[in-house]
Amino acid sequence: MDTQRALLAVVLSFIILLGYQYLFVGPPEVPPEVPVVERAVTEAGPEESNGRSPVPVPVPALAAEETLPLATGREIPVETPLFSAVFTETGGGVRSFRLKEYRESIQPDSGPKELIKTERPRELPLFFSWGVEPDRAEIPVFTADVDGLRLTAPGGAASMRMTANLASGLVITRTMTMEADSYLYRLRIEVNNPTDTPLQGAPYLSLTNSPFGDSESPASGFLFSGPAVFANGSLQEFKPADLQKSGQKVEGAIQWAAYEGNYFICAVLPGESDTAAVLMAAEGDRVTTLLTDETRVIPARSSRQYEYTVFFGPKKISLLKEIGSNLDQAVNFGWFDVVAKPTHSLLNFLYRFIGNYGLAIILVTTIIKMLFWPISHKGMKSMKNMQALKPKIDKIREKYKDDATKLNQEMMNLYKTYKVNPLGGCLPMVLQIPVFFALYKVLLQAIELRHAPFMLWINDLSAPDRLSIGVDIPYLGGIPVLTLLMGASMFFQQKLTPTAADPTQAKIMLFLPVIFTVMFVNFASGLVLYWLVNNLLSIGQQYMINRSVTVA
Repeated sequence: MDTQRALLAVVLSFIILLGYQYLFVGPPEVPPEVPVVERAVTEAGPEESNGRSPVPVPVPALAAEETLPLATGREIPVETPLFSAVFTETGGGVRSFRLKEYRESIQPDSGPKELIKTERPRELPLFFSWGVEPDRAEIPVFTADVDGLRLTAPGGAASMRMTANLASGLVITRTMTMEADSYLYRLRIEVNNPTDTPLQGAPYLSLTNSPFGDSESPASGFLFSGPAVFANGSLQEFKPADLQKSGQKVEGAIQWAAYEGNYFICAVLPGESDTAAVLMAAEGDRVTTLLTDETRVIPARSSRQYEYTVFFGPKKISLLKEIGSNLDQAVNFGWFDVVAKPTHSLLNFLYRFIGNYGLAIILVTTIIKMLFWPISHKGMKSMKNMQALKPKIDKIREKYKDDATKLNQEMMNLYKTYKVNPLGGCLPMVLQIPVFFALYKVLLQAIELRHAPFMLWINDLSAPDRLSIGVDIPYLGGIPVLTLLMGASMFFQQKLTPTAADPTQAKIMLFLPVIFTVMFVNFASGLVLYWLVNNLLSIGQQYMINRSVTVA
């Protein structure tokens, strides 16, 4: 087999795989449509007064109209070193949750990152109802026992209690416990039945979310954003567009349910009492996720408690691992997770010493290149030897052009005589592809690179590089200097690399830098930086081989 034909096939496969990962990888198959079952708080019969009933649960329907309560409650601010939040007495949900260590955009005055993009009381995250679905439930007006919370001392904690009386006679008490140095907080909801009649129903805790913002990531349109559930030992992610066609339900051992962006997440972890199901529906880009349980009875003059742990914050692997419950699986690098996570750890390890993620990327690239140096050296040397055989190969092809069998025999004899492997130049590339994709995933998804500066005009390694020249360039805005340098280095590398291909194939190979430049023009500058450095190291290696290998 001709080396350049195999190399071309590998490179084209690489492009196809990159495009497939970038555009078309979707969520796993999900269960079929779940029928909506209307249900409300009901009195329990004598045979049900001490039991529970696993009844069908509905997919949440997004209410077209909001039924407002007769009164409006206060807004209770909460301040910690990590976030500022606003809880509302009207419905009990979270009206605002701003992350102090992250900005909305690269602009210094853009303000802290806001994770709440909904406004109506019933659509605010952590709205709770019991015995009736949230879209049909009464909007309670709670009374909080504090005017606000402010936590400043490291290790400090404080609680806020909110109580509401429902028209059904139930009393709902929400207790939230915050810590000064954590994005986590505990939510305990007590449903008290002070009446003389046992009541049965199921709890519903809802997350209603919209995308965290277009400025979150320049490539956010190509990365996953939507609801995710970790259940029965595996991660399931759902595209909002699919949820518009039919709601979905996940049942079993639910460890957490969340709404994810590329860099941020709103997650709820059920308590020890397993949540029976997670229900999801979407309307436009607005997604509702419900955590529910089996229908159970609250006896007369008794109560039932529901425990949740809430995490609204960055998708930082170290933080998510500390929480446990496999929440770190929310950072999903796909097929290359096994290689990507160690690479991510190495990147952060180097950053602790040099304080610049751009330099850390250069060092990671160099380390990876050194690890593959013997393999790639052998491959490059094989290609150089193949080039030396090109005149002999051309003569054999001309001599046996009408006899394919004899042609193949003579070619194999030639390779055997000169101890040349025609695939020797391709195999090293095949072995390195998983590493390339692992780093590609890391550099696109690592929150550490969000708004991380490198040098000069490159002030955000998660965004495309653009050098402003005072003139708005159509489509680009500014000059993609780093990307153009990457394309130029790839072109020079192609010219330097030995080839035994015919002229047509050689022209195709030289056109690949143009394809890659166009592909990379809107990629994160951190990824372009990796590719540029890798090209420069490969050029140096190829130059050394070209000087050391003599034609026999």
